[in-house]
Amino acid sequence: MSRIILHTHGKIKNKPLNSLIQMYMERMASESIKLIHHSEALLPDEYLQKITKISEKSELLLFDITGSKMNSIHFSNLVKSWKLSSRSIHLAIGPAIGFPENNFQKISLSDLTLPNEVALMVLVEQIYRSFQIIKGTKYHK
Repeated sequence: MSRIILHTHGKIKNKPLNSLIQMYMERMASESIKLIHHSEALLPDEYLQKITKISEKSELLLFDITGSKMNSIHFSNLVKSWKLSSRSIHLAIGPAIGFPENNFQKISLSDLTLPNEVALMVLVEQIYRSFQIIKGTKYHK
C-alpha cells in the first residue's frame, strides 16, 4: 500500500478549518497519510523545486486551477489505484498564483480560486470520501 503525502504552501492559521482538517485526518488514521506544510516565504518556483526533490522516486500530482477536472467517483478510482501502488503519492496544493510551467499531472479542485486552507480541507475531505466510496459506505450519498 502506498503512502499519501499532502503538501501545502503555508501553515493553516484558521482554527476552525484546521479543526476540520484534523478531524478528517483522524478519521483516516488507519491509512498512511502525512501532511507537510512548506514555508509561505517560498516563491512558486522554490516550492515546486522543493516538492519535486522530496517526491523523487514517487508520484507527484499538483492541485492547481489549470488542472483537469474530475468528480468524486473518478477521484476515488484514482485513490484506489494509489492504494494498490507501492510508491508514495505526493499531492501538492499550489500557491495562490499557481504553479510555474511544468510537466507534472495537474488536477483542479474547483474553477473557483480557493485559499490554501480551504483547498486543503476540500482535498482531505475528498480523500476521506474516496476511502468511503471504495469501502462502499453510505457517506458519499
